[in-house]
Amino acid sequence: MAVTTEEIKKLREITGAGIMDCRKALEQSGGDFDKAVDHLREKGMETAAERADRVTSEGVVELYSHGNGRVGVMVEVNCETDFVARSESFRTFAHEIALQVAASSPKYFRLEDIPVEVLEHEREMSRVSAREEGKPEPIIERIVEGRINKYINDTCLLRQPYIRDEEITVEQLLLQKIVAIGENIVIRRFARWELGESIVI
Repeated sequence: MAVTTEEIKKLREITGAGIMDCRKALEQSGGDFDKAVDHLREKGMETAAERADRVTSEGVVELYSHGNGRVGVMVEVNCETDFVARSESFRTFAHEIALQVAASSPKYFRLEDIPVEVLEHEREMSRVSAREEGKPEPIIERIVEGRINKYINDTCLLRQPYIRDEEITVEQLLLQKIVAIGENIVIRRFARWELGESIVI
């Protein structure tokens, strides 16, 4: 089956993969666009895993102010070389992460960063809530786990749906960028401030 330039371009826009990788994925999937996307995303995870041990000492600290100064975000994103750190693609990615933090208010970077006592507290609150709602006892633990997963997806940056495309997570976006740029990339840290958030009345 012949692969069109338009299909390659569209696949490239979605995945950030190279032209030849996009063509090959479309050919191997028999022109099935969704299968080609899945193939490239899986390949991206493998490639990112291979690059995960590389040192990332270059990068950028991205500053973003939102709502006429009501919300401020600072994000550090690292890469391997100064050349990539200065590239428009890398800086755009850092800016997108700052926008994500501003819009979605993550508290943690990944699941492992959530203190055990916080998760246990959320579990207990979910159990109490489920019982108050009159849910049957045999299914309460399933309800609790569902709510815990939602809590994790809401509060962990890497697990959040990407604000511009909710079909992918921020982690998947990061993996796509690693494949597209060809270097290991690390979101090192972030901070978010909102006007008046620490004022106690």
